[in-house]
Amino acid sequence: MESRRGPLKSAVPSIDVSPVRRCSRTACGRPAVATLTYVYADSTAVLGPLATYAEPHCYDLCAEHSERLTAPRGWEVVRLLDGSAPARPSGDDLEALANAVREAARPQERAAGGGGRAADPMEVARRGHLRVLRSPDN
Repeated sequence: MESRRGPLKSAVPSIDVSPVRRCSRTACGRPAVATLTYVYADSTAVLGPLATYAEPHCYDLCAEHSERLTAPRGWEVVRLLDGSAPARPSGDDLEALANAVREAARPQERAAGGGGRAADPMEVARRGHLRVLRSPDN
């Protein structure tokens, strides 16, 4: 419909709604990954995976805010694990990784220790996984 001044505008402004739910914390626009619910009768804050849909008395939190969540004195925080989320590495996992990196950095010791692998006659030196080769002209 048009008036003398041009097309009529709607009295209700159009709001573009993002399909991604955002963190409920003020001034945080990161995507939500967890939902926080309070159980006042038990003085408990329950933090779990992102709920299927937004509830009026629940709060969606981004990864950073869900990790830093603390509860008031006397309250307990219960963190429900999401079965699909990857587990954080344990101390044993990190130690095994460090040992594997150290072992990979010592290829000369493995070859000299009777690994059965003969040295390449063109190889002059080795540093980690890098090899210095003799020029075919020499």
